[in-house]
Amino acid sequence: MHEHDDGEDDAGLFRAAIGKVAPLRTGADAPPPRPKPRPARRPPGDEPQPGRTRIADHPDAALERGDASAFRRERVPARAWQRLRRGEFAVQDELDLHGANALQAETLLARFLAESAEHGFGCVRIIHGKGGGGDGTPVLKNLVDRLLRQRGEVLAFHSAPTAQGGTGALLVLLARR
Repeated sequence: MHEHDDGEDDAGLFRAAIGKVAPLRTGADAPPPRPKPRPARRPPGDEPQPGRTRIADHPDAALERGDASAFRRERVPARAWQRLRRGEFAVQDELDLHGANALQAETLLARFLAESAEHGFGCVRIIHGKGGGGDGTPVLKNLVDRLLRQRGEVLAFHSAPTAQGGTGALLVLLARR
């Protein structure tokens, strides 16, 4: 690599580094935009309850491997819920439950939530993995989902965005003391 002389043209160096490019198509030669998908119709009486997610309507239903896990208390504002779902909160601590059995996971989770509350953390990530038991049902995912719903300090949780662990991790919004 050669040293940059103050006299050299930065734009010229840039063009030389990237090589030949083709301009983007615009106007008449651009492909037409794809139509937006139409929303699916729900059967009558199947509307979600305000302030609750679909999975919260059936807390005993087992989550499958690719299912998103979600829970929101009614006092959580819609804006905060949207930010959590998008992964826009800064994660202040993380618990990885890979390799733990159900009893270990329950103990580790309780300790982690207590320590997070002591430190005044507002958002944490819990990694439970995507794996399943012998029948393919993700044991830790369902256990963590069930336990978090019972904890008073948990305001909301949602499966993380893909870049933050996807359906193998949860972003958890905690009440501050």
